Amino acid sequence: MNPPGARSVVLAGGGSAGHVNPLLATADCLRRRDPDVRITVLGTAEGLESELVPARGYDLRVVPKVPFPRRPSGAAVRFPARMRSALVTTRGVLEEVAAQAVVGFGGYVASPAYLAARRAGVPIVIHEQNARPGLANRLGARFTTHVGVTFPQTRLPHGRVVGLPLRREIADLDRAARRAEAREHFGLAPDATTLLVFGGSLGALRLNTAFAGAAGDVTGAGVQVLHLTGAGKDIELPEGGGVPYRALPYTDRMDLAYAAADLAVCRAGAGTVCELAAVGLPAVYVPLPIGNGEQRLNAADLVAAGGGVLVADEDVTAGWVRSEVLPLLQDADRLATMARAAAVMGHRDADEAVVDMVLDAVRGGDAG
Repeated sequence: MNPPGARSVVLAGGGSAGHVNPLLATADCLRRRDPDVRITVLGTAEGLESELVPARGYDLRVVPKVPFPRRPSGAAVRFPARMRSALVTTRGVLEEVAAQAVVGFGGYVASPAYLAARRAGVPIVIHEQNARPGLANRLGARFTTHVGVTFPQTRLPHGRVVGLPLRREIADLDRAARRAEAREHFGLAPDATTLLVFGGSLGALRLNTAFAGAAGDVTGAGVQVLHLTGAGKDIELPEGGGVPYRALPYTDRMDLAYAAADLAVCRAGAGTVCELAAVGLPAVYVPLPIGNGEQRLNAADLVAAGGGVLVADEDVTAGWVRSEVLPLLQDADRLATMARAAAVMGHRDADEAVVDMVLDAVRGGDAG
């Protein structure tokens, strides 16, 4: 049972960092706004949420993984039974915790959460991370008017732009104030122009190969590099050089990585695009060349506003680093202009906006 007067909110999403990180940012904001709120998270046993949610101190309830079948197959035949099982599990959790709202972030568990909430008359709130909405959130948006989206071009009924809920260490980051600390943390020179290269937790082979090949030219021009290669993806670097080239598999201090840098070269996942805009760090975005093209869409508005540059994966070579990236790094005025444009497009308070929607839904009891 919940304490008298306490709210109970169920958050649904998982499978990838793109779903889990905004979910956790929203949960943290809910707890800041209402320390007595009961927060329950629906997730899978296999996704990142299985580790990250309990580590953050939230109650995780496992729901069977139910991916939508996209073509006739054995999985399509088994889909109805799996969905029924997920609905029974989810409905039981909603009843047990006396849920007053279900907040979905997409992913495998969001669809059963939306369907169970609708049947139980529990208000639904949706946040869509990507420019191109996924199947689960397209379904859920039919059941509610409380829909937040990250990007202006996202098309969902009742969607309003709120940005992406971010960790407070990113949303509150003052890059200039933390620059000296950040460069010292990574063993970088305090005053050299600094490039950050990263391809996500798994790294990006294309980026790794191109920048390793041009490393001597970059550091020879006085530009130091912090390169997050991805776990198990070491790169060979030339010896010597006047300024550091730091190649690390990963860091758990991306806030300091952003503070250290003058420019980033990276993929264009929604989380990356939103974090860089929020902290005002200009970037060269290299969208993944696979999938449905959503990464290119994620960066489109920011690039159009002048806060970033978009380049095709196939064009990223050591020669491109020398001919395109190095001149940009040596153009301080252009970098400053890009930084200002990025910051204008950034949202630092998306977590607060999503929580506002949750509280509105709880007060109004609007299940859609």
